[in-house]
Amino acid sequence: MSQAKAYAATSATTPLAPFTFERRTLREDDVNIDILYCGVCHSDIHTVESDWGPSEYPVVPGHEIIGKVTAVGNKVSQYKIGDIVGVGCMVDSCQHCAHCAADLEQYCDNGAVGTYGGHDLIDGTLTYGGYSDHIVVREKFVLSIPETLELSKAAPLLCAGITTYSPLRHNGIKAGDKVGVLGMGGLGHMGVKFAKAFGAEVTIFTRSESKIAEAKKQGADHVIVSTDEEQMKAAALTFDYLLDTIPVQHDLNPYLNVLKVDGTHILVGLIEPVEPPVHAGNLVMKRRILTGSLIGGIAETQEMLNFCAEHQIECDAEMINIQDINEAYQRMKKGDVKYRFIIDMQSLKSA
Repeated sequence: MSQAKAYAATSATTPLAPFTFERRTLREDDVNIDILYCGVCHSDIHTVESDWGPSEYPVVPGHEIIGKVTAVGNKVSQYKIGDIVGVGCMVDSCQHCAHCAADLEQYCDNGAVGTYGGHDLIDGTLTYGGYSDHIVVREKFVLSIPETLELSKAAPLLCAGITTYSPLRHNGIKAGDKVGVLGMGGLGHMGVKFAKAFGAEVTIFTRSESKIAEAKKQGADHVIVSTDEEQMKAAALTFDYLLDTIPVQHDLNPYLNVLKVDGTHILVGLIEPVEPPVHAGNLVMKRRILTGSLIGGIAETQEMLNFCAEHQIECDAEMINIQDINEAYQRMKKGDVKYRFIIDMQSLKSA
């Protein structure tokens, strides 16, 4: 076993603080990774604060990991010492259900193992994430990072990137499609970049006129201020797809009305009851689809990384030191980041 330095939360109400723990001894199919960068995701905050139900503490968050391979098990064939690799939101799955066989490990019938807050399938220990100096991961769940990607800005691709790429890819977004992106945070700005790269005509929906210029800067073809009833009325029956990245409860009904017949509204940000309720008539009368999407499987995540390298797509981000993580959480809650924080994990050496 090896001792790891990290930052952890020990309860839902205490700030993250320095923490040490033991990483497991390398198994035959394991890869040891020294962590260089780790993105900060809203899921980190929700888990730390037990927003999605009671978390098991201590919590070492972080599932947008970029690092360097420093050791491999004797049956590892894909990676060698010195390789630059990534680890996303999961580190294992059962590998024998129908979904795992179809490279959809995120929908594993027996539950994928989260990079943090999960339980190892062999020894049952709690998994600890990327706010740490190194991590040990099964080879199957390690990703190759293309050389042309800027490493620090590649980290958020492993969650924010794949969360938006997967539903667009699954729904076959193509040139000529009209895609609306709801919300312009870490997920939303990535959704714009991917939809544009697929050739779609992209519109950002925002509640604030002050964000119009920024939306255009991100590459949106059009901007609709969703609080403007006239703009929303004019957009009726316009869109083929809506990618909804808004992470809090919001009224879906006005957005459903801008979809064409057979249009699809895809939820990727909201993981709680829909409130206010969806009026079934908004679906039934135009044969619209309301659906959701999680992250992608390992194969699709690798595909996404390669796509980003080919199309020069990266996440807009601000670099911080691990010592500033609690301040970063407060800024994220206020929406004061464009559009992702990335931790320089070398700062952990002085923590």
